[in-house]
Amino acid sequence: MASEDSFLVLVHHRGSIKRKTRSGVKFTDKDPLCIIVSPTTSYDALVSSVLAKLGLEGVKKVKKFFYRIPTVVLHDTVKYDCFTIGSDEDLQVMYLCRRQFPEVRTPELLAKLVDVRQAVAYPSFAVHLSGNVRDEVRYEEHLPTELRCPTPAGVGEGLFDDPDDDDVEPDMISDDSDDDLGTSDPRRATGGSSSGTQQYPPHFSSLDLDAMRNDEHPGQPAGFGPRDTEGSAGMTEFQVGQQFRDKDEALLSVKTYSIRRGVQYKVVESDYRRYVGKCFEFGNGCTWLIRLSLRQRKGFWEVKRYNGPHTCLATSISSDHRSLDYHVIATFIMPMVRADASVNIKVLLNATTVHFGFRPTYRRVWMVKQKAVAIIYGDWDESYNELPRWVLGVQLTMPGTVVALRTCPVRVGGQLDESHAYFQRLFWTFPPCIEAFRHCKPLVSIDGTHLYGKYGGTLLVAIAQDGNSNILPVTFALVEGENAESWSFFLSHLRQHVTPQPGLLVISDRHNGIKTALEAPDGGWLPPAAYRAFCIQHVATNFALTFKGKNTRRLLVNAAYA
Repeated sequence: MASEDSFLVLVHHRGSIKRKTRSGVKFTDKDPLCIIVSPTTSYDALVSSVLAKLGLEGVKKVKKFFYRIPTVVLHDTVKYDCFTIGSDEDLQVMYLCRRQFPEVRTPELLAKLVDVRQAVAYPSFAVHLSGNVRDEVRYEEHLPTELRCPTPAGVGEGLFDDPDDDDVEPDMISDDSDDDLGTSDPRRATGGSSSGTQQYPPHFSSLDLDAMRNDEHPGQPAGFGPRDTEGSAGMTEFQVGQQFRDKDEALLSVKTYSIRRGVQYKVVESDYRRYVGKCFEFGNGCTWLIRLSLRQRKGFWEVKRYNGPHTCLATSISSDHRSLDYHVIATFIMPMVRADASVNIKVLLNATTVHFGFRPTYRRVWMVKQKAVAIIYGDWDESYNELPRWVLGVQLTMPGTVVALRTCPVRVGGQLDESHAYFQRLFWTFPPCIEAFRHCKPLVSIDGTHLYGKYGGTLLVAIAQDGNSNILPVTFALVEGENAESWSFFLSHLRQHVTPQPGLLVISDRHNGIKTALEAPDGGWLPPAAYRAFCIQHVATNFALTFKGKNTRRLLVNAAYA
C-alpha cells in the first residue's frame, strides 16, 4: 500500500526525446507507464517495477533513465532539460527537484531498454545525424550487430596489407581547395611529435603517456607538430611510412612544415581516405608533393608518397602565412590559455610570432583565444544554462546548501516569450559557512567587485571574522550590478539564512544602494537589530583624493584605530 509520501511517476519506454520545444525537452511517447514511488525507493526497485509492468523481466533490462528535469519555473511556465539517472545518487536528484518545484507534480522518465541475452548491449535508440544531434533522439527496433575481432596492432602487418593503401596516384584530381579541418577539435590536434611539451587532461597525469605513444607505432618518426621547434624531432622532411594518429594530426604537421619552410601549398584532394597536397609552384620547377592515406585496418594515417624538399623560392615577402590558421594557432596556444585564462593577447601574439616566424593578425589570435577559452572552460551561454544543474548538484552533494536563483521574463516585440528567461541574480551559501558564523564575532563586512567577463555583473560577498581575526567568507551573490534592489536581495537572504541574531555590526563602504537596503523598514537591519559602520580603508581612500598630503591617509587610519 502506498504511503503518504508516495507519488506518481510517468515512465516512457518508447517514442523520442525532443529538444528545443517551447518547454525545452519533451518525451513523445503517448502511452507511458504509471509507477508509484516514494523518496526511499531505490534505483534497483524502480527498475524492477518498470520491467514487471512491461512483462519483460529476464528479457530486457534498463540501462538507464532519462529524467525530464525542471530547470526554470517562472509563473505558469516550466522549462525542462534532460538528466541521466543510472544510480541511487542520480535518483535523489528527482526527489530533490520534486521538493523544490512543487508546481511539477508528476515527474517523467524515459527508460532505455537493452536486451539481456546479448553480450553487447544494443542501444535502444539511434541518433539521426542528418539534423541537429541534440534536437531529437528517435527509438528504433533492435538491429543485428556484426562483431569483428580487430587485428592486434603490430601483428601480421606484413601479411595483411590494406588493398586501399596503394601508391598509385588517382587519374582524376579534384579542384584546388583550401585546407579545411571542418569541425575538428583543437584539443585533439597535437602535431604528433613533441611529447615533452604536449598538454594532456589532468586525469591522465598518472599514466606513462610518453611510453604509450612510443609503443603505439614503434620505430616511426614523429611529425612536425605546431609546438615543435625546428628539427626538434630529428627530422627536416617527411618520410614515406611516417604515421599519424588521425587526419587532423597529419594536416597540422603539413601546415607546420609549410610555415617553417616559408612556402605555400595547395590541397588537390581531401576526403575521408586520402589527402594530397602540392606546392603552389608545382609544374614550374618545384616537384614537392605529399600524399597521405588512411590505413583502415590499423586506424592511422600514413605518408604513402612524398616528393621533397621544395626546390622553389618564396616569390613574395609577407609577415603572415595562409597556413597559420585557427587550428595551428589554437593547438600552439592551448597550453598557455589552460595555464592562465587571462593571458594577454599580445603575449600570445608575440609567442606565436617567435615560434613560427610569421605574425598573424591581432584579431585572429583574439578569436582563437576566445574559442580556446570556450573549449577549456565552457561557453559563456552554456555556463548560464548549466546554473540550475549546478544548483541541484551542489544541494545534492552538500545538503543544507542555500541557493536562491532569480530570473526575469524575456520580451520580444512587446510580448512575453515564455520559452526563455534572463538570468538576473544568484545567492548561495554553504552549510559550513552557516555553522562557522555562529562561532565568529557578531560582525559582517560586505562589499562587491565588478566582473569583467562577456556579460559583466557584480560579485557580492559577506565576510566574517573569528576570534583570532581570521576572515571567513560566508555568503556570495552574482547580481547585475550594485544598486538598491541587488543589495536588498543579497542582504535579505544573508539575514534570513546566516545572520538572524540581533545586535550585529555591518561594515561596508558608503554606497547608496547599501544605505537604502539597510534602512528599509522591513529589512531587519535597523537598530537595535543591527548597526552600521564604515570601512576605514574606503573612507581613507576617498579622504586622500580630496586632501592631498604624504601622511594624511596614514593619520586618518591611525585616528580610526585609536
